[in-house]
Amino acid sequence: MSVTSAWAWRWGGRTPCTAAIRVTLATVSERSCPTSCLQNGANRCTCGARLPCSCAGCPYDRLVDTTDRPHVPSPAARLSGAPAGLALSCHPGPVVAVTGLATALAVSSGPAHGRWVLVGAAVLAGQLSVGWCNDAFDAVRDAGAARPGKPVARGAVGRGTVWGAAFTALFLCAVLSFACGAAAGAAHMTGVVAAWAYNLRLKGTALSWLPYAIGFGSLPCLVALSLPGSPWPAWWAVAAGALLGVAAHLGDVLPDIEEDLRAGVRGLPQRLGPARVRRLLPAPLVAATAVLLLGPSEAPGGRTTAVLSGVALCAVAAATVCAGPRPVGAWRKAALAGTVVAASADVALLLARGTQIA
Repeated sequence: MSVTSAWAWRWGGRTPCTAAIRVTLATVSERSCPTSCLQNGANRCTCGARLPCSCAGCPYDRLVDTTDRPHVPSPAARLSGAPAGLALSCHPGPVVAVTGLATALAVSSGPAHGRWVLVGAAVLAGQLSVGWCNDAFDAVRDAGAARPGKPVARGAVGRGTVWGAAFTALFLCAVLSFACGAAAGAAHMTGVVAAWAYNLRLKGTALSWLPYAIGFGSLPCLVALSLPGSPWPAWWAVAAGALLGVAAHLGDVLPDIEEDLRAGVRGLPQRLGPARVRRLLPAPLVAATAVLLLGPSEAPGGRTTAVLSGVALCAVAAATVCAGPRPVGAWRKAALAGTVVAASADVALLLARGTQIA
């Protein structure tokens, strides 16, 4: 068994060795490693002892640090990569999707007069703060899991930089939200605070679904309360938003359940397991479709509403059938595709009823 290190040591500091450095256990005396971690079969010296370097032709002191040291970018490299790292660590997909949904709902709810710009900016700032908070808080766990898609975990951007961006975005979110009105600001900030609570505490509990329900349910509240006169949002719009939020939570966590369990994350989907989550996922979508169909007192654009409702229900039915007891391969992909189509149809149905949300 051998130990490989990327660094040779000399008195002036660390310098990359010009050849591969291999130290076999046969050459390691017990006194080289007080904890005998190498003798016990570990692939690294956890005590940080420096062992003789057996690298042929190494021009430096014959000492090698046996701990595995990840590459740490220089400050200049971090500075140049910070914008890209921040852009990737904000979870750009959900940021764009949720901001687009809220903005479209604001446009469809009535005369805009620039109000939709303010609503969209408030939601954008809130989503950025939530995404950055998530990556900054999970940086240590993501690094331990060696997740390449996490810029903070791989050192592309500093954790402190991401925390600073998260709090700055949170402050801007509060300013923009309350600019839409006191009630609108309070409603939206309730959803954003719930999302932060998910990141910091509730992600690993059986209540992991609740912040998603509150967050998505707060979007119709923000849009309705930002209208002239601050009318109270329709109950069915809030309920549909909350149900779509629960579906989003189940769908978002489903691909990572096994990895989350290894990391010790035990939210509701992780406790249920992948098979149960796949079978449960259509339920909130069916409920959202029913609420959007039966809740409003009027149904403008009856043909459009009927088509969207039919698409949503058919997609949910297909997803349920394809999920089955043990879906594999193409069947599993078909189930997920049906779920996405159903969720998209529900969102379109919500937007079609935008003028009735208050």
